[in-house]
Parts: sequence; C-alpha cells; structure tokens
Amino acid sequence: IGLANPERRFAQRMGIPQFSYAQMLGSLMRQKKGVCIAGTHGKSTTTALTAYVLENAGVSPSAVIGAELCNQNLNGWAGEGPLFVAESCEYQRSFLNLYPYYAAITNIEPDHFDYFKNQDDMTTAYAEFVSRIPVSGHLLLPGTCLGLHKIREACKAKVTTFSLERGADWWATDIKPTAFGLRFRLFHQGDYFSEISLQKTGRHNVCNAMVAAILCHTAGIEAEEIREGIYQFPGIHRRYERMGSYKGITLYDDYAHHPTAIQSTLKMLRQEYPDRRVWCLYEPHQVSRTQALMEYYARSFTLADKILIAPVYAAREKLEHEPVETSKELVNRILRHNDSARFSSSLDQMVSTLETEAQSGDIIITMGAGEINRIHHELNRRLQRDS
Repeated sequence: IGLANPERRFAQRMGIPQFSYAQMLGSLMRQKKGVCIAGTHGKSTTTALTAYVLENAGVSPSAVIGAELCNQNLNGWAGEGPLFVAESCEYQRSFLNLYPYYAAITNIEPDHFDYFKNQDDMTTAYAEFVSRIPVSGHLLLPGTCLGLHKIREACKAKVTTFSLERGADWWATDIKPTAFGLRFRLFHQGDYFSEISLQKTGRHNVCNAMVAAILCHTAGIEAEEIREGIYQFPGIHRRYERMGSYKGITLYDDYAHHPTAIQSTLKMLRQEYPDRRVWCLYEPHQVSRTQALMEYYARSFTLADKILIAPVYAAREKLEHEPVETSKELVNRILRHNDSARFSSSLDQMVSTLETEAQSGDIIITMGAGEINRIHHELNRRLQRDS
C-alpha cells in the first residue's frame, strides 16, 4: 500500500504508527520461536502442513499461512504455545523482518523479476534471511538448489538437507500411489524414520510433506503424531482444488503461475485422468515474469489438450509491454510445442468458449495467481442455467 493511500496519509497526519505486513508479522514472531518456511514453490502448503501437524500434536502454535485451509476457511490463528509458524516471502526481502528459529527453504528458482536484479541478488536475499537464525536454531535446505553453498555458508545454525534421492541427511523413497493419494518412506542418515501417507498426489507434495515432517520432528514432535497430522491434512484452497462437476465436466483450480508449478500440476492431473480431455485456462501473472520465462512457459503446457490464455494479470508492476501483447506472444510460443493454444481477450470469453466447446468427460483447470478462479462461479451458473 503506497504512501498516497488516503488511510496512510490520514495516519501520518494523526501520528499513528504504520507497519508493513512483514514488519507486523515480525513483531508478533519476535515474542515466540519462529518456524519460517521460504522458497519459490510450496511455501503455503508446507506452512499449512507444519502448522496443522503441530496443532494436532497439541503444541498450540500461532500460524500465518498464505492461503486458507480447506473446510476451515482460516489462514492463521493465535496459539498459546511457544512456536510461530509463518509463510516467509522473499519478495522485496520481506522475510528479513522475521525472526526464524527453525527455518526451511523448499526450493529456489528465478522469480520476482520486477524486484531482484539477477539470480545472485535473489540468492543474497536468502543468505541474509538464514543469517538471522540463531546458533541454537536449525535450517533445512534442499540437497541441491540455486545458490546452495552461499546460503549454507551464511547460516550460523545447524544445517540439514532433504531430497527425493539418497545423499541428503533426509530422503524419501518408495513413493507409491494409493487409493486416496500417495505414501512414501522417510529416512534420516540411513535410519528408517517413518512411512507417511497423504491425501494428495504429486512428487512436489512429497517434498512439502517431507519438509513439514522434518520441521515438526526438529521441534520435538513424535513420528506417530507427524504421520497422523499429515494424513489428516485437508489441503489449502487453490492448490489442485476440485471445484465441483456438472454434466460430466470436472472443474479444478490451482494457484500455479510459474512454469515449474504449471508442469507439476498438469502432470498430476494427467496421472489422475489419463484418458480425459484436459482444458487448461491460464492467466499469466506479471509481464516481467512472463517475458523472462517465456520459453519455459511455452514448454510447460504440453500435457494439456486445450489451452486458453488470458491477458496478463499485471498486478503491482509498471508495464513496458502490454498485457494483451505479452499473452499473444506466449500463445505463439506455445504453438511451437502444442497446436491447441488460443488467446482469450477476457475471462468472460473463456467461459463462452467452454460453454460451446466443453463436453461431458472433459477436465477443466484454471491456473494463475490473479482473478481467473472467479470464472468457476460464472461457469457453473451458465451450465446450470442451460440444464
């Protein structure tokens, strides 16, 4: 919220103290032991999982999550216990306002091109973040990631690593699908720790669950309580969320707005519905991100049968390229790898296309961090109107 905001101007005139979201979060966390989850992907799910397991174990943590828990419609609460679990965002170095005691970095990929000058600038921010962990604290890092050595060197606390392969301090193996999701076995330095089951699919969710399990174990939670909490976890909104179905058409919504997340979500969808026609409706998020990762985006939709691209949701950035032009460029690049991509001038046009072309048995998934999830209500309304 900029300085020109009327409420901020009034507060300034009245001498009322003003705090950014991150500053306020830091002031609350300072009174407890921070459990901070950072990284390019998986922050919200891992934060929610960690908080949920700790809550179920009776620790009564405080929590601030970047998305609402399904079936509970809340994304944070004040607990009576000593731990404060928080999603920790790197954008504008906001996580430097926090006070981590336990911290995890899920992964690091190039992102936030409207703020970070380059990859080294972003890695430096993460290094500054982990340097805030006290010597008695604990840092969990992926076995391999961008700038790993620099980040590890900046940390005064104990550092452990995790991976889906042997070689890290913690690793997951024997990943198997189940009737409700998947299960895997978790090992720590060669010793078997636990078998974990979750009601989600996708290897990225194995990583999310693994990080949550390790953080909770580090905070003193027993393996049995960790298993129970992860299995009972209901998920969070806008993460591979089933929105319903009508006339044989199944609707999903996902927050994916980075090429890696798009690929992972479509792979998960294709594994669940190998013989169904998949519509992917994507609203790009930020012109700078879309331009910088254009070719990666172009290759990320290969598992979709039908692709509709909306104008870029520009969000906070100052534009050098128009949102419509950038989306049209993305469509042209996608067509080199998938000949079913089309540009839609608005979300309403997307709904109209689906009205006339979607068939019973189709899967429709919306993706993006902007407003694209709003079309589900309108699509359901029109489908029911025409029934």
